[in-house]
Amino acid sequence: KNSCFMDSRVRGLCPMKQILHQKGDNTLIFEARFESGNLQKVVKVSEFEYQLTLRTDLYTSRHTEWYYFQVSNTQAGMPYRFTIVNFTKRNSLYKCGLRPLLYSEADAKKHKVGWRRTGNEIKYYKNNAGQGRCQYFSLTWTFQFPHDQDTCYFAHCYPYTYSNLQEYLVAISKDPVKSKFCKIHILCHSLAGNIVYVLTITNPPKSGNSTERKAVIVTARVHPGETNSSWIMKGLLDYILGDSGEAQLLRDNFIFKVVPMLNPDGVIVGNHRCSLTGQDLNRKYRSNMKKCYPSIWYTRNMIERVMGEHDVFLYCDIHGHNRKQNVFMYGCEGKQQAKAPYVHPRVFPLLLSKSCPDKFSFPDCRFRVRKSKEGTGRVVMWKMGINNSYTLEASICGSKLGCRQSTHFDMKDLESIGQHFCDALLNYC
Repeated sequence: KNSCFMDSRVRGLCPMKQILHQKGDNTLIFEARFESGNLQKVVKVSEFEYQLTLRTDLYTSRHTEWYYFQVSNTQAGMPYRFTIVNFTKRNSLYKCGLRPLLYSEADAKKHKVGWRRTGNEIKYYKNNAGQGRCQYFSLTWTFQFPHDQDTCYFAHCYPYTYSNLQEYLVAISKDPVKSKFCKIHILCHSLAGNIVYVLTITNPPKSGNSTERKAVIVTARVHPGETNSSWIMKGLLDYILGDSGEAQLLRDNFIFKVVPMLNPDGVIVGNHRCSLTGQDLNRKYRSNMKKCYPSIWYTRNMIERVMGEHDVFLYCDIHGHNRKQNVFMYGCEGKQQAKAPYVHPRVFPLLLSKSCPDKFSFPDCRFRVRKSKEGTGRVVMWKMGINNSYTLEASICGSKLGCRQSTHFDMKDLESIGQHFCDALLNYC
């Protein structure tokens, strides 16, 4: 019997419909029926102005932040304006300099140019579309397409799809060196039947006994729209799987357990925050509902098993942040710890700030455990006994620090954060 969520697989059952277009019609053609795409409706306001409505997370009426859509039938040099009309957050980094991303197939083919920032006259403001207590906010920007008859894509952040992850893992499994110390296993299957992967990374023990090695557990992409977390994860994995002396030392000293994509269904369908249950999985780590939240249940179960075999040195769940700049961490400490002269939970973030001073802000880190966060991975793992339990947050926008002030993070920046994470681990141990 097929799952009721079969359309939420990478090669789902929903066919692409043929779009009929008359010759000489300069109306833009929009499309989002592809992996991780999100766009519900477009209204043509005038010749070069379009009003866009995003799809809410499936089975919710909320969570409009992530967008990713294709535009074709373009005219170069014309003054286009796009306005997305149904954001629900009052505050946005678009008020602080964040610009949309543009990808041109023509530029990629001719000039090897990938994603780049676009947009002028960017404004984020409250509109009058809300009903009752619900308030909506608009994002508007002007721009010009670089080429006639081009196919372009717009996105909130650099896309990283489930297919991208699968291609990355296939490359590891086919590498004769990396596959010796990186074992890829199935943690579980999602509601739609997609595989949730877990990686075990460590060098083969020379003495035949690896139980003395401490464990480091890293997860990402519990929130599908926080695509920057996957780029940080990629940087971290590239470093650990490398042939440098530092990478060898990390693999000699630690056993890494990595779940690179906790919410593949949400990623595939283009959700911003939720799984196919319409729930935020990062509030479900205390839940015993294995059938509803399989990736969370099996991750917690895996961590409990690891804790029975090894000391867990650190747990970190990687996220993106849509309202703050910089990179920072949330940790956990009790009242007595906060009064101690040498506070362990603050050491790792401090080391990371020293390793990455132009991106990571230690003053932005917080260590208080709020009641509303008690179902998160960070707090649940801390209460299970992992002292160094963190959420790593990276701004969707960029940095306010040093020479990087008022600049956007690009993919290389995000990957470098994963590398600096590894440097901080080395400095700690």
